Amino acid sequence: MSKIVLVALSRIILPVFFLCLSIAATSQTNSHINNSDTAQTYTLDQCVTYALKHEPFINMAVVNQAIVKATNAIATAGWMPQVNVVGNYTHYFTLPTSFIRDSTGKTVNEKAGIVNTFTPTLVVTQTIFNPALVYAVHAAPLYNKQAQQVTDSNKISIVAAVSKSFYSLLLTLAQINVLKEDTARLNKNVSDTYHQYIGGVVDKTDYDEAMISLNNSLFTLRQATEAVRPQYAQLKQVMGYPPLAQFDVLYDTLRMQNDIAFDTTQQLQFEKRIEYQFLQTTKALQLTQVDYYRKSWLPTVSGFFDYEYEFEHNSMSGFFNQAYPFSYAGLSLNIPIFTGFARINNLKKARLQYDLLDWNEVELKSQIYSDYTNALANYKSNLYNLTVSKDNVTLARETYDIVSLQYNQGVVAYLNVITAESNLITSEITYQNSLFQVLSSKIDLAKAMGIITVNPQ
Repeated sequence: MSKIVLVALSRIILPVFFLCLSIAATSQTNSHINNSDTAQTYTLDQCVTYALKHEPFINMAVVNQAIVKATNAIATAGWMPQVNVVGNYTHYFTLPTSFIRDSTGKTVNEKAGIVNTFTPTLVVTQTIFNPALVYAVHAAPLYNKQAQQVTDSNKISIVAAVSKSFYSLLLTLAQINVLKEDTARLNKNVSDTYHQYIGGVVDKTDYDEAMISLNNSLFTLRQATEAVRPQYAQLKQVMGYPPLAQFDVLYDTLRMQNDIAFDTTQQLQFEKRIEYQFLQTTKALQLTQVDYYRKSWLPTVSGFFDYEYEFEHNSMSGFFNQAYPFSYAGLSLNIPIFTGFARINNLKKARLQYDLLDWNEVELKSQIYSDYTNALANYKSNLYNLTVSKDNVTLARETYDIVSLQYNQGVVAYLNVITAESNLITSEITYQNSLFQVLSSKIDLAKAMGIITVNPQ
């Protein structure tokens, strides 16, 4: 009998030892990742705010906005006066020959000109009208708007990604707490079953089944514990948070319950989707290009002013002793008469590209509607599952308490306890999954309807 007792004691002590190790490992992992004494604490809103300021793709989009503005400034710079200074130096090895009539009326030739000539010239030009510059002015606000919409699109995606990663992490942490409670209950069951086995109340199979249930729970707890670190890493990535820095997550369970609600009677409005807004801006740009090619036959008109300060001398020694300045101004007119049908074909191409955007709009609306219907169906389904799973937790807990009491009184077999315990842990995990699935599907629905708001930088 003493040998059996030792074997039984070893089989009950080892699981308790492993339980302590698992809880210690969980605590060590959480303290390493979420040590509130050394790490900051972030709510979901704070995580989103941090991401909107530090996430790389958002910041790249902001830089691209500045690049677009600079590009527009370059494209419209032609409306400003263009001022240049040029200089030409000429040295004749042999002066050119000119033909003149002498006093007798005979045509003779002679060398004419100056050996050294240097002419610095101040050139000022001012565009009066240019179709390309008119197009650049009209297109600049649309390009700026497009760049802003790209930034907004990135922000919306990051808000959704941060929220879903945050909820995924909370789900794992909540499951760990449930599994800790489960292992604590199972450890007590092992202890109670052992004493009943020693007392001859139950046979050895009850004790073995209790041990199997405890070991399975410890295994699941360990898996959940190991999953915490990569989920923190995923949240850091979407936030743009330094990988080696640590922070803790803070959440209000009551607020999470309140955040579940969503007005599903709202009508889908395509105009609220940032993708639809971007397409409309692209179509406006394309219309501007069509208008440009339609008017590209218009002339280019510019004014110019030249001031030349000419130096002339046959030797270098007195080259700059005397200058002969002169100046003039005028207008330049350039009318495209025939361009090999390039203007006509460019206009045709631009119109076809606009027709292509019309078809893109048809496809985009279909895609948006599909996203909306799927997100709405998922939200309603998950909301229903949450309600049912919450009731199941209450029923499973009551059932477990009753069956556990009946087993202790010898009314039912231990298999009933195992079944009740399995139903309880399953219902609790299902409830946690349903809760965070509802929150996640609500984000997808809000994104599909285009009602996710982003804070300005």
